[in-house]
Amino acid sequence: MNQEQWQSFLGLANRARKVISGEELVIKDVRRNAISLVILSRDASANTAKKVMDKCSYYSVPVKLVEDRFLLGKAIGKDSRVVVGITDAGFAKKMKTLLD
Repeated sequence: MNQEQWQSFLGLANRARKVISGEELVIKDVRRNAISLVILSRDASANTAKKVMDKCSYYSVPVKLVEDRFLLGKAIGKDSRVVVGITDAGFAKKMKTLLD
């Protein structure tokens, strides 16, 4: 995976207002079927990772993992983020290919 590519693409999706960040907001939108892809950092706490993975598994939302919370936060112009959700199907499809 090319780290710069997925980060700049996630930044583009964020500027297009197609990204939601934060555990509670992402889980709420997963329940409403408003999220097409969830990106979770590998250094998330065990409790957070389990909660997000279980919700995404139940609602059939794909999850991709990235190295750490600082890369994820930097990509969307914030300090650090553990989990973000992409609401647009087109952005989610392209992001899945970049993260594979």
